Amino acid sequence: MTPYSLAFYLDVVTHGTVLGAPPTATPEQVTEALGTDYAENSLHPTQMWRDYGLAEFSWQRASPDRPWTGHHFTLQVHRLAGGGGKVAGERLRSRYGRFDRRLRFEKLRRLLERRGTPLVEVPEYPSQSAHYRVYWQPDSQVSVRVIRAHGRYATPDDLRVGDVYHILAPMTHGEVEWRTSHPW
Repeated sequence: MTPYSLAFYLDVVTHGTVLGAPPTATPEQVTEALGTDYAENSLHPTQMWRDYGLAEFSWQRASPDRPWTGHHFTLQVHRLAGGGGKVAGERLRSRYGRFDRRLRFEKLRRLLERRGTPLVEVPEYPSQSAHYRVYWQPDSQVSVRVIRAHGRYATPDDLRVGDVYHILAPMTHGEVEWRTSHPW
């Protein structure tokens, strides 16, 4: 992995933004940060997400005549394994360079700790816990999902144990508290 693309992941986990766009950004703010090369999806007039390849931003609104409110973003890191670095999109590549097909969690974790940005493991949902682990950065409220074990139809075949599957924000303190105290 080039140091530049690794710097992208470090920035996202540390700051909770993608090129400065937080999960609460409006569609216009995300377009300003990531550009116009996206696929827009909507299953209902009150929900929408834009797929930028590696990054996805999601919005919701109370009714079709109300403005969009940012809900979350997800970096679909697993897509790089099958699609290569171009999945990252032009804006990310022009700023951070080449993206490797895999992001090794231990390397990311070690570099984050050197920055003073530790990750804490939180419980994964029972239906996913055999195959994934989840780590959380309390200050930025970013979570990192990592392959724990391979499972047919549960994990991508082209990822290895210890690879990052996705990075998501926000994972709120309330959700972490619920996951931690919930009797599975």
